[in-house]
Amino acid sequence: MTEHSQSPKRPAHPNKKRDTPSQQSAHQTPKRTPSKQPPSKQPQSADDDILDFAKVNYLTVTRQQHDQRVDNFLLGRLKGLPRSHVYNMIRSDEIRVNGKRCKPHDKLQRNDVVRIAPIKLATREKPVISPDFAQSLLERIVYEDEGLIVLNKPSGMAVHGGSGESFGVIEAMREATGKKYLELVHRIDKDTSGLLMIAKKRSTLKTLQEHLREKTLQKTYLCLVAGWISSETQTIDKPLLKYTLPATQEGKSGERRVKVDIKSEDSKPSQTQINVLQKFELNGQKVSLIEAKPLTGRTHQIRVHLASIGHPLLGDDKYNPNVAKGDKSVRRLCLHAYKLEIPEYEVITADLPDDMQSLVG
Repeated sequence: MTEHSQSPKRPAHPNKKRDTPSQQSAHQTPKRTPSKQPPSKQPQSADDDILDFAKVNYLTVTRQQHDQRVDNFLLGRLKGLPRSHVYNMIRSDEIRVNGKRCKPHDKLQRNDVVRIAPIKLATREKPVISPDFAQSLLERIVYEDEGLIVLNKPSGMAVHGGSGESFGVIEAMREATGKKYLELVHRIDKDTSGLLMIAKKRSTLKTLQEHLREKTLQKTYLCLVAGWISSETQTIDKPLLKYTLPATQEGKSGERRVKVDIKSEDSKPSQTQINVLQKFELNGQKVSLIEAKPLTGRTHQIRVHLASIGHPLLGDDKYNPNVAKGDKSVRRLCLHAYKLEIPEYEVITADLPDDMQSLVG
C-alpha cells in the first residue's frame, strides 16, 4: 500500500502577529484592479476607419480631434450618413461621451471615449473611387502646403456624402491622397464651382475656421445674374431666415430654403458687397457679370440676396423664378468661388470655368 505524504505546513513567524480581517481593512489600502472592457467594448483610435457599423463602436479621441465639437466629430467618422440622422442619434442618446449624454456643440478632449450605437443604414460602404477620377481631382488642386489643400471644385459635385450622395469631394480626396486626416474647412453648395479649403492638419483647420469666425478671411465669388444692375457698387444688408418647404404629397420631407425676413427673431444679420464687372446680352436677355463678397457666412446668402434685389443668378433652380418655371437655357448655377484672401497666405484664385466663360463671350 502506497502512502501519500503531505508537505508540512510552514509555521507562522513566531514574532509576527496575524491581523484579524477587521484590522486588515482598517489600515490596508486594497489594490485597484484596472477595469478590463470585454473585447466588444475595446475602444479604437478615432484616427482609424470604423469597420463594422452594425455593432457598438467606442472611439478614443486623439490630438487630431481635440477640442472638436461632437457633431463635427461624428460627421467626420460617419461619412455618408445624413446630417439629420447624426443629430437624431445624439438626441436619442445613441451617442455617449465617457458614458454620459452629450449635446451636438459639446467639445471633445483628448482621450475621451465616444460610444456610437449600431447604425442600421446600408450607406456605410467605403466609396469606390476610380483611378481616373482620383487623378482628375488631384489635378484640380490649385494650392497646397503642409497644412492646407485648396481645390477648384467642379459644379455638380457635393462637398461631402449624404442626402442621396454616396460620396463627395472630401471622401474622394481621402481616397485619392491616402491621407487619414483631411477635413473640410468650410462648405460650398453642390452646384457652386470654385475654391474649397481642405485642412491636412487639425491646427490648420482651427486657425482657418477662426479666421472665418473673425471675418479676417475674405471669399470672393463671380456671378452671372439676370438683368443689368443699376448701381455699380453696393452692399445688400438684409437679414436671412432658414425655413423648410412643406412636405410633398409623397410624404417626403421638405427642402431647406432661405429667405429675407426682417420680422422674425430667428433671422440672422447678413451683408453682401457686390461690384458690377460687365453688362451684356445673352440670347436677347440682359445679364450682368458681378463680383460678390459675403461679409457674413449664411446658407445660400449670395443667391438669396441677389434674388431679393430682382437679379437672381442664372441657372438657380431654387431662387430664380424663371428656372423654377422650366427655363433650361443655362444648365448650371452661375456662381463660382474665385478668390481667397487668407492672412499670412498668398492670394489664391481660380479662373472662371469654361462653361461660365462661354456665356460671357
